[in-house]
Amino acid sequence: MTATATATTTATRTITGAVLEELGRRRPFAASRPIAIGELELDPPGADELLVRIEAAGVCHSDLSVVDGNRPRPVPMLLGHEAAGIVESVGATASAAGFAVGDRVVTAFLPRCGECDGCRTDGVMPCAPGTAANTAGTLFDGAIRLHRDGRPVHHHLGVSGFATHAVVDRRSAVVVGADVPPDVAAVLGCAVLTGGGAVVNAGAVRPGEDVVVVGLGGVGMAALITAVSLGHGRVIGVDAVPSKLDRARELGATAAFTPDEAIAGGLTVPLVVEAAGHPRAFETAFALTAPGGRTVTVGLPSAAARVELSPLTITAEARTIVGSYLGSAVPSRDIPRYAELWRQGRLPVEGLISSHIALDQVNDAMDTLAAGAAIRQVIRF
Repeated sequence: MTATATATTTATRTITGAVLEELGRRRPFAASRPIAIGELELDPPGADELLVRIEAAGVCHSDLSVVDGNRPRPVPMLLGHEAAGIVESVGATASAAGFAVGDRVVTAFLPRCGECDGCRTDGVMPCAPGTAANTAGTLFDGAIRLHRDGRPVHHHLGVSGFATHAVVDRRSAVVVGADVPPDVAAVLGCAVLTGGGAVVNAGAVRPGEDVVVVGLGGVGMAALITAVSLGHGRVIGVDAVPSKLDRARELGATAAFTPDEAIAGGLTVPLVVEAAGHPRAFETAFALTAPGGRTVTVGLPSAAARVELSPLTITAEARTIVGSYLGSAVPSRDIPRYAELWRQGRLPVEGLISSHIALDQVNDAMDTLAAGAAIRQVIRF
């Protein structure tokens, strides 16, 4: 490796980022403005870390759920977890692991140590140390590299991608080819990883099986295009928003229905993915699951949310309910697979991007997301 490929920096740099100041402010966020855009100080990367110049970052429900207080996190916190960018500096250990200056990387919001009980489940369970770091608002090893006016600013899910630059642990990044555009690369890291994994990993879709996806936001639409790419059986989208049903058909869905239409029509299939994170969506998904079938849920509802199901139905019809966090994915394994499907023209990730926005529009973007009016908004830097 050349000296350039292993370059490190010892200088703190000034960056611009979107910092969540307070949890649970009232909507519209465009008026209450919980997220402030401003300058911060970013420390140089440690031995296990990378400095990444962010090129694109997706606005996801996992960001919104922190803003609205449904998933409490320490504040102030620089938001953003679905991002892609170019490596500008590499710590010594990260270099030995294969990262180099100039690499385009996708961020992965759940780092994996590869050694804990969770990591030994091949993606089914999250990494215990990675989860602990995410909850604490630090990088994988407990470090905080972000500061403002001399005080620490927490990291969001080990990434903090709503900024011009980020320092991430090497276990929070996956290299993709330079041919993958930044906005496509960013969406691979959460929406596609989660939605695609719900179909492939947690759902273990089989040849010939039909798939229904309930909830056609970024994750749900990613599940839909992944199912379409496999070519196994019918792929049907379900959502209450007519424009999303139209988009699902454009992206290859065999059919698309509102929840009431799907249930009234007696639709049932072997594999149903719930990606809305709402109790009624889960109940709809369960109702659309055929006897012997699997209901996979990747949505993240409020902790207080409850559903009503018949245990007799689960037993008598041999149903399976599968919870799937991050699509039961191993990012280092799965992101390159989805990138290759994109190269082959089988996974139209561009179709998930409903708009490109600027960083200073992030409060408005949260309102748009909360209203269910977007699939994936992507911030361009």
